[in-house]
Amino acid sequence: MSTTRREFLTATAALATAPAYAAAPGPLTIIDCHTHFYDPKRPEGVPWPGKGDNVLYRTMLPTDYRAQPVPQPVTGTVVVEASPLVEDNQWILDLAAKDKFIVGFVGNLKPGEDAFAGHLKRFAANPLYRGIRISEGALRTGLGNAAFIVDIKRLADADLELDVNGGPTLLPEVARLAKELPGLRIVINHLSNTRIDGKNVLPTWRADLEAAAKFPQVFLKVSALVEGTGKNDGSAPRDVEFYRPWLDIAWNAFGPDRLIYGSNWPVSERFAKLATVQGIVHDYFGAKGRAALEKFFAGNARTAYRWVRR
Repeated sequence: MSTTRREFLTATAALATAPAYAAAPGPLTIIDCHTHFYDPKRPEGVPWPGKGDNVLYRTMLPTDYRAQPVPQPVTGTVVVEASPLVEDNQWILDLAAKDKFIVGFVGNLKPGEDAFAGHLKRFAANPLYRGIRISEGALRTGLGNAAFIVDIKRLADADLELDVNGGPTLLPEVARLAKELPGLRIVINHLSNTRIDGKNVLPTWRADLEAAAKFPQVFLKVSALVEGTGKNDGSAPRDVEFYRPWLDIAWNAFGPDRLIYGSNWPVSERFAKLATVQGIVHDYFGAKGRAALEKFFAGNARTAYRWVRR
């Protein structure tokens, strides 16, 4: 059977356009791994933020977060509990039961206390409970406490993770813990809250970050970039070049598989809008290619947190 010239040209055109269709990426999954939700209007109030905080002392719930304009829609969030009240762990889990936008929760418990094991067993029975967060001070004092180490090991045994929050001096303590408990996934919050001024990287921060990154179970949350500027009048720069020296160090130390996205909303509102927070890192990781972008915004968090598809 002969092929007409029109049939040949039609088939050729179809083949020429097929690669373009095949190469078009699908929607980007974005899991924001650092949000805080709370409601000062509830009967018991909230321990944080304080009543004098004109920016943060108001109802902050998933609906309020979703109302923020952003360049790319956010798929879900891993909430981090800032309240020290034990029952606020349950409060977030109850909130998550009503809102599938919450795909994971990092609670707030105190390792080393007698009640820790019971509290952990209770809350971790909920698959959304993915770990706990502790402060730099708690980690530093806890490393010399056998009961603390036993409780932290309970996290690893339950396939849960540990978030750690503090300043640059936190990093050597993270390395110590990672060496002692190689089965524990650890997520450093906020680039360990180093100062970001657009040009002057703290040498000890870089060295200690690189040392912590040598442990394969340690992850770094790329959050609080705008907070690092100290510009709490909302004027933190949008230009990715301002943050590039710090992002390059993080990328070179942790690579494409251990960097995680977090906005730190609503705290970030003091320094920049959520669109700026997301846009900075989208520019940076988007330039690394689609695979790196997908890992940063969701895939690496899946590894670290085991967040739940809902």
